[in-house]
Amino acid sequence: MSLTINHNMMAMDTAMNLSKSYSALATSTRRLSSGLRITSASDDAAGLAVREIMRSEIKSLNQGVRNANDAISMIQTADGALGVIDEKLIRMKELAMQAATGTYSSDRRLIIDSEYQAMASEITRIANSTDFNGIHLLNGNLSGTTSMHNGNGITAAGPMKVHFGTGNDSAEDYYYVSINTSTASALGLGLGAGTKGGANVNAGKSISTQTLAQVALDALNNAIVSKDKIRANLGAMENRLQNTITNLNVQAENTQAAESQVSDVDVATEMTNFTRNQILTQSAVAMLSQANGLGRLAMQLIGG
Repeated sequence: MSLTINHNMMAMDTAMNLSKSYSALATSTRRLSSGLRITSASDDAAGLAVREIMRSEIKSLNQGVRNANDAISMIQTADGALGVIDEKLIRMKELAMQAATGTYSSDRRLIIDSEYQAMASEITRIANSTDFNGIHLLNGNLSGTTSMHNGNGITAAGPMKVHFGTGNDSAEDYYYVSINTSTASALGLGLGAGTKGGANVNAGKSISTQTLAQVALDALNNAIVSKDKIRANLGAMENRLQNTITNLNVQAENTQAAESQVSDVDVATEMTNFTRNQILTQSAVAMLSQANGLGRLAMQLIGG
C-alpha cells in the first residue's frame, strides 16, 4: 500500500470497522436495555410479524378469560337469587301443609293464604329485579331458543352469548347461557298462575281452602323441581366456564412462552456479543488514532 496524503486508506478502513462495531454495540445495548431481541422491524421482519400475531392472540385469550369470569359472576348472581327463591318455596310448601289439615277454620286459612300470596309476590319481585350489568336474569329475558340476546334492542331477549375465543367459530369460540323464567306465575304459583280451558293448569294459585291447599302441594313440588333444574343448569354451565378458563389460561401461557422465544433477548448470549463489540469498538478507536497519524510519516519524508 502506497504512502499517500489525499487518501489515508488505513484510516478509512479502520473507520469503517469502527462504524460496524459501534453499530453492533448500539444494537446490543438496545436489546439488553429493553430485554427484547426484536426492537424494530429491521432486527427481524418475519419475527416481528410473528410476534405481533402472538401478542394479539395473548391479549384476546386474556380478554376471553375475563369474559368467562364475568359470565361466572353473572351465573353466581342468578344462583344466589334462586337460593332466596328456594327459601320462599320451602316456606310456601310449609304453609300449604299447614292449610291442608282440617284443624284450621276458613278464616284461619285465609290468613295463612295471605302469607302464601306474599311469598309468591316476593318470588316474582326477586325474579324481576335480579340483574347483572343491567341484564335481567330471571324474568325470562334469557330464556327461549328463537332469538339471541345480542344487545341489538334496549331490552334484549334470548340466550346470552359468552364469547371467549380469539375467532368467531361457534364450535370453538363461544356458547350460550340460557336461564328460564323464575317468576311465581312461571313456576305455577300464586294468583298469577295461568288457566287453560277453564281449569287450573297450575294448581298452586291459592291455599285458602283445604282442597286448594292439598292440590297446591303437588304444584309446589313441581315448582321446586323446576327451580332445581334451573340451578342445576347454572351449576353445570359455571363448571363448564371454569374449565374453559383453565384451558384459556393454558393457551395464553403457552403462546406467551412461544412469543418469548421469538421476541425476548437471550441475556447471556447478548452480553457476550456486547463485550465483544465493546472490545472491538475500543480497539478500532485506538487503531484509528494510529492510522490518522500515518500522514506525519509523509511529512517527515517531505521535510527530510
